[in-house]
Amino acid sequence: MIIVMKVGSPQEEIDRISEEMCGRGLTPEKIVGKHKVVIGLVGETAALDPLQMQEISPWIEQVLRVEQPFKRASLEFRHGQPTDVAIETPDRAVHIGQNHPVVTIAGPCSVENEEMIVATAQYVKASGAKLLRGGAYKPRTSPYAFQGHGESALGLLAAAREATGLGIITEVMDAEDLDKIVEVADVVQVGARNMQNFSLLKKVGAQPKPVFLKRGMSATIEEWLMAAEYIMAAGNPNVILCERGIRTFDRQYARNTLDLSVIPVLRSLTHLPIAIDPSHGTGRAEYVPSMAMAAIAAGADSLMIEVHPNPAKALSDGPQSLTPQRFDRLMQELSVIGRAVGRWQPPVVALT
Repeated sequence: MIIVMKVGSPQEEIDRISEEMCGRGLTPEKIVGKHKVVIGLVGETAALDPLQMQEISPWIEQVLRVEQPFKRASLEFRHGQPTDVAIETPDRAVHIGQNHPVVTIAGPCSVENEEMIVATAQYVKASGAKLLRGGAYKPRTSPYAFQGHGESALGLLAAAREATGLGIITEVMDAEDLDKIVEVADVVQVGARNMQNFSLLKKVGAQPKPVFLKRGMSATIEEWLMAAEYIMAAGNPNVILCERGIRTFDRQYARNTLDLSVIPVLRSLTHLPIAIDPSHGTGRAEYVPSMAMAAIAAGADSLMIEVHPNPAKALSDGPQSLTPQRFDRLMQELSVIGRAVGRWQPPVVALT
């Protein structure tokens, strides 16, 4: 349920209503829009009558029910206001949301050594990336595949952060590692395989860093949004949804089916920012540029693209990784689409 306050409502009245809702066993969350304040109410609201609720103050414009099962994540809960997730990096704050230029996240699937991760960070920053991705802990289908270097790789990500000023995004697989990851990462990623690891979602939601939530490979949109709800219900409102491809019947030509239709669907359902990962979504480097451009045209707020200095020798996901040179060219290609839809920063300088 949400309470929409009238324009010019005094802060004292907003606070009074919030206190009264607390007294009724509800959790009020104040959402400040451009012109109005909305008070979102979470808890047992089924027995409440919106018409009677409207009578508690002359400053209340209307009271509406949130019909979706995902309350905090729903577009209704914020009365149509999109969320802007601010990520603090050494260089500056990076904003991800539909009212900002598209943010590109780039880097290798996994951190292999210091020389490689620092060089890759320098390459992708020169091409215009704002955040560096790199796995310290890697979930792999085979127990014999490279699992990442673990805690030591976090130190290498910290070195890349220090050398370039890029923000760091890396995946958490186990709640026991969360504190160590939060010390280094500016964004905590929950991978597709952990999207419904509810105990992990609660722990991630209890820490302050923004969360990058990937869609499970067989998850419905509602299941994905309910996973986001777990994080938000635990106290963290800064969730970015990432589509990374779903598993369908045809896997001969692409690793997954990249579901770009989620962009307009999510826009109608949630206020959360939307990211697209065309690298995992296709599994083949030659398909990544086309799907990245399509994602921007469809309205994505962010792209996550795998880049490796030598994909043929990558310890994980080499076939879907772009070389730094191809990534630089892609960023120039993306700028054309981005400017056309009003979602791109000034052109970047090409690598020499």
